Amino acid sequence: MGDKAHTHPGAAGRATAADHPTSVRNVVLVGHSGSGKTTLVEALALTAGAVNRAGRVEDGGCVSDYDDMEHRQQRSVQLSLVPVEWDGIKINLLDTPGYADFVGELRAGLRAADAALFVVSASDGVDGTTRMLWEECAAVGMPRAIVITHLEAARADFEEMTRICAEAFGGDDPDAVLPLYLPLHGPPAPDGHAPVTGLVGLLSRKLFDYASGERVASEPGEAELPQLDEARSMLIEGIISESEDETLMERYLGGEQVDVKTLIEDLERAVARGVFFPVLAAAPATEGARQGLGTVELLDLITRGFPTPLERAAPRVTTPEGAGRELRMCDPEESLVAEVVKTSSDPYVGRISMVRVFSGTLRADQTVHVSGHGLSDRGHEDHDVDERIGALSTPFGKQQRPVTHVIAGDLACVAKLTRAETGDTLSAKDDPLLMAPWEMPDPLLPLAIEAHSKPDEDKLSQGLARLVAEDPTMRLEHNQDTHQVVLWCLGEAHADVALERLRSRYGVQVDVVPHRVSLRETFGDRAAGRGRHVKQSGGHGQYAICEIEVEPLPGGSGIEFVDKVVGGAVPRQFIPSVEKGVRTQAAKGVAAGHPLIDVRITLLDGKAHSVDSSDAAFQTAGALALREAAAEARINLLEPVAEVSVLVGDDYVGAVMSDLSGRRGKVLGTEQTSGGRTLIRAEVPEIEIGRYAVDLRSLSHGTARFDRRYARHEPMPAQVADRMREEVRAAS
Repeated sequence: MGDKAHTHPGAAGRATAADHPTSVRNVVLVGHSGSGKTTLVEALALTAGAVNRAGRVEDGGCVSDYDDMEHRQQRSVQLSLVPVEWDGIKINLLDTPGYADFVGELRAGLRAADAALFVVSASDGVDGTTRMLWEECAAVGMPRAIVITHLEAARADFEEMTRICAEAFGGDDPDAVLPLYLPLHGPPAPDGHAPVTGLVGLLSRKLFDYASGERVASEPGEAELPQLDEARSMLIEGIISESEDETLMERYLGGEQVDVKTLIEDLERAVARGVFFPVLAAAPATEGARQGLGTVELLDLITRGFPTPLERAAPRVTTPEGAGRELRMCDPEESLVAEVVKTSSDPYVGRISMVRVFSGTLRADQTVHVSGHGLSDRGHEDHDVDERIGALSTPFGKQQRPVTHVIAGDLACVAKLTRAETGDTLSAKDDPLLMAPWEMPDPLLPLAIEAHSKPDEDKLSQGLARLVAEDPTMRLEHNQDTHQVVLWCLGEAHADVALERLRSRYGVQVDVVPHRVSLRETFGDRAAGRGRHVKQSGGHGQYAICEIEVEPLPGGSGIEFVDKVVGGAVPRQFIPSVEKGVRTQAAKGVAAGHPLIDVRITLLDGKAHSVDSSDAAFQTAGALALREAAAEARINLLEPVAEVSVLVGDDYVGAVMSDLSGRRGKVLGTEQTSGGRTLIRAEVPEIEIGRYAVDLRSLSHGTARFDRRYARHEPMPAQVADRMREEVRAAS
């Protein structure tokens, strides 16, 4: 695999629509921020003849990270599709952000791809986040290969990094992670570091020299043979151990020579089945060069070893009503099923939807059914609408290259689908279908925002709606208690990108304000109140008097209203009016403006007038009585408490538990899980975990994750309550 003696760039870098699923490969690049994914995509595009020099298309634009925001932040913040062609195969390269805040873009890339390239920097190694992503891919059986980059760095060691990768990714079978090539080093530089100038193919026993800027094949010298033979034997044993031919190992150990063709075929099958994970090396092309180190080998691996879309297990498909539906997935002649994996906005074109076609054929100017379900809790409305497909295109940097159709297994972009959002299903108008959505992380960092000015206020609602339509990892909340607009994000960088997009794409300037949690009030002891609403000012007067008693109830009781009036002191028809008045006042609060809960309000007595009493008068009297009772009682503030579950590596358990205790949390228990991790369950006041998404990432070096759900309200400690009241007074 990958040992053909290419001496010039591969055929036709301009990928168009594929003609059959077997001629498509969908590959997602995965790795931590700074590992070199985007640089590798550009190097592969150069080798495939798709760009005229490293990272530039013919009009001078970048093939990846072409967004102005990515230039400013110097990192990928969104999923990018770069299609290239190699040996007649269309390769859709999906470049994903490596920073944890943009894991939603990464999950979209995993959904759209059939195989993954894990990009590991020789200078940084394998971090905890990359290990977790590997496990995520393993759980769904996605084929994977490993590419080691930054071999030019001081103290970079390919052999040592291969050993680390085998330890990190091999699990119980480290021999399933082995190199296909060994690096060839040139003369040492003045600092003692010998640069990598070529590769030695372990199966072909050929040397591929990139020193001239193009791949030149030759025979290895005597100096390379001992190391080559040892590594070659390990690779052959690794391939044979994963072979579907159970007799092959026995024959090999018996001294039979296994021909290279058989080994390559077994290797390709093992890679496609996701049981063998080859390690390769890659580096971008030097100035003026036409090929980057290892890029030919990598393109050969993708085209010959990675699976076609036909080999992928398709997601479950139902009707919009939930009835199951069987389809021959990845059949261009079947009923249409496609999924929007990314939504973006272009200032000139409008909304652009990147879609993966799983079944059937998508054609330009076709009318399709758009189904979106299951994200209503994140500010997305369920919808079933018919829309006309606009132009179809394949993206390349800022360019959109038109195509007439997209077959099952391929990816493309659709313009001007006004209702389609990320995660929606496109299907035939007369045969509407719905794909099961992929799992997205919950956004747990709140960002409270206000329009900067009146013109911004007019545009804010539409801008936020578009923002959450593009990104399903954002959740929009209009908090009825605090009257705040809250955009829930995955982290600070995610929040920064959201604010920047509001400003630059939608022309909305907002101010970030402190996020407030939904506090409650309750009575700390029993109290009585008398509400007197008597007005005589000519004409029809108002007359209502009521006397109530308020007592605290256990948490979760809500508001209980009891009628104990005797003798008709308050006429029957006005008792509901008193109840409505006290409940309305309770919703507004009686001390600091927070809703009142967990009390029993008993109506004891009152007075009415035969002419001047009315529903409105007794509502007012009820509210006045509750306020008077509150003035005489001790009012406690109640704060929301969340149930928090933290999944963290065993090395960080102590630090996380100590941190939770410092947040007034109560640890309820721990549970050992697989992969050397522990699940910590705790109850923590919500006011203490506003920034926990950021703090936990720092505390665990990005390896922990958590979820939270509301448990209950409970009394706030006196010193904390006093501080909150002081802040309210200062703000007013």
